[in-house]
Formats: sequence, structure tokens, C-alpha cells
Amino acid sequence: MHLLFATSIVPDGALASGYEIANAAIIAALRRAGVRVTVIGFTWPGKAPVDPENTIVLGAVDVRTESASPFQKLAWVAKAMLAGLTFSSVKLRVVQDSEVRAAIENAGPFDGYVLNSVQFAGAFEELFGDRPSIFIAHNVENRSAAENAAAAGSALQRWLFRREARLLKLMEERLCRAARFVFTLAEEDRAALGVASDDRSAVLPLVTRAEAPAKRAPRRIDCDAALIGTWTWQPNRIGLDWFLAKVVPHLRPDFRLRIAGNMPSGIVSTHPGVEFVGRVPDAQAFVRGAAVIPLISTAGSGVQLKTIETFELGLPSVATSRSLRGIGYRPDNCMVTDDPVAFAAALEAAAADASDVDGSAFHRRQIQALDAAMELGLGKLGAVRREIAA
Repeated sequence: MHLLFATSIVPDGALASGYEIANAAIIAALRRAGVRVTVIGFTWPGKAPVDPENTIVLGAVDVRTESASPFQKLAWVAKAMLAGLTFSSVKLRVVQDSEVRAAIENAGPFDGYVLNSVQFAGAFEELFGDRPSIFIAHNVENRSAAENAAAAGSALQRWLFRREARLLKLMEERLCRAARFVFTLAEEDRAALGVASDDRSAVLPLVTRAEAPAKRAPRRIDCDAALIGTWTWQPNRIGLDWFLAKVVPHLRPDFRLRIAGNMPSGIVSTHPGVEFVGRVPDAQAFVRGAAVIPLISTAGSGVQLKTIETFELGLPSVATSRSLRGIGYRPDNCMVTDDPVAFAAALEAAAADASDVDGSAFHRRQIQALDAAMELGLGKLGAVRREIAA
């Protein structure tokens, strides 16, 4: 079976975000199932695809809102209004439908599409009706946009996010309805998208690496707790705001907390132990230097890749219930609470103990469940292909 994997940004091997980590795991699972995968989409400016022989590059785009100029943001908004598209999809409208169609035709004979999230599929939605498709919903995007609207700091932002939520809901309904099978990354997202039937959807458990982490020497602890993330992504920002405002004030003054990653304006903390360290050269080494990992998601949908990575590494953690969405197994050294005071107390207790576990069993369990789910979805697509051929 040959499938065209349609995605906004093609893999370049960097794995710099949760989206890219998820894509790598999904493409690897497709190939383990015997599928020939050709990826089509855009690159980041200055980046090259990691697998050029099996990748069709439509051009280079930078879709990051936080680094765009005010003029670029206004241009995106105006273009989205005129085209009736979402803000996230209109950023990809740098090529015409005819160019994308020609690239698809040049991919050679293939059996169907894997529509990877809503951004690319929404930008060129009318081009994917000629073959059966699988839709991968990384998140329930309309719900995330609605949560972003509720947390927005201005009336204009609220209006833009509400518009995005309304359009995304319609788009997700269309993509799910047209797809032969839908993959989500969290169980609750199946019902939220209206595809809870086992004939229509399945959950893809993910991993953050191809192989289980090798056993290492005992860790050198440099701080009590560490956070790393893309804080400019609004659902992550909402969780960080909650953590800094509600949890951190209840931590001891000498509790050492380091926060890495690109930080949007307005993020501050008066706690003497909080340190914002910006980008770090080795994310895994950074988190391994912490006694405990706070998993602080309070918004969004889909799965939290930082939770999966923490469990793969066997690190102690304290998690909100939202941080465990899409996770079927919780190790013994993960404490769960949504109460800020209890969360702070659990962090202090875990930092004092810092007991690691073997994360390889969690990784194996995730891989086995991922491959089983992938086989189920591909079986549905294969049955459709046989019906068409007959």
C-alpha cells in the first residue's frame, strides 16, 4: 500500500516540537506496517527534509505567529477573512491549488491519503476527495481555540479565537465525515469529534523515540523541578500561567525551579527559586537534571508528549489530570492532583525522594498499542481500496 502523508511541515529530523515528535512516531508506525509513505508539505525556511527521496516539498514557510511581524499577522488575518479559512490554514496558502494538484499527480500511483491534522487538509481541502483517506486528529482543534478565546487578554483576540473555533468545528466535522477512518491521540477526543465507534476511529498511543531509553548511571540532580516546552503555544501558555499563579506561591522559598523554552512576553514569577533559562542545548539532559518533573497541562486536547517522555525516562512527576489524557498507564512515581496546594506539596515530597523507575516497559507497551491501532485503521482503508478495485 502506498499512501500520501499530507502535512503542514514535513519532517526535517529536528524533532523540535511535540507535533514533529508525534509525526515521526506515526510515520514510523505506518512503515512498520509495511506501508510505503510519501510525505507532502512545506519545510521550515532553511531546513531540508530528513527523507528527501520520499518527500515532496511545496515550498518553505514560517507559520509561527509569535515570530511574525505585525504586518504579516495583519496580512494573515485579512487573507483568512477574504478566503473564509482558519488563521492556521491560510498561512499555508502560499501556493495555488493547481501547484499542489500537480505535485500530487507527480507522486505516482498511490492508494490513499493520510491527512495529518487540520492545517494542511483545511488549506487545500478540495484536493483530497479523489481517493480514500485517513484523518489524524492531533487535537480537537475547535475546543482548543474555544479555550484560547476564554483565556484571551483582549476583545479582538477573543473574537479571532471564537471565529477560529467556529470554522475549525465545521472543518473537523467535514474531515471526519469524509475519512474512511480517524485516528486521535486521546480517547476522549474520539467522542468529541463524533467518531467514538470502533468502526470509525482508534487512539494512537505515541512514543517520543524509536527505541526505549538505555539504562543510565544515577542522575546528577541540579534543581528540584524543571519545565520545558513551547510556551508560545496557547494551551501550553494557559498551563504555565496556572502553574506560576496557583502552584508556585505554595512552594518553599528555597525550592529550585528551572523553566526552559521560548518565553512569551508577560511571563514572570516573584518566587526566589524560579529561573527562566531560555533555550537549552539538550532537552533530555535538562529534565534529567531535575529531581521531579511538573506536568502542568490544564487546557487543550490530544496527548501531552512531555508526559510520554517523562514516563519513558522513568522520571518522578506530579501531573494534572489533563496531562494524562491519551495515556493508558501511569507509573508508580507519578502523583496526580488538580489542587494547586496539593500539587505544590507533592512536588516537594517527590523532590525529596526522587525515585526513578524503569521506563522501558512503558515504551514497549506504547509501541505495541500503537502498532495494533495502526493495523486496525489500515485494515479499514485496505477494505475500501479492495471494494473500489472490485
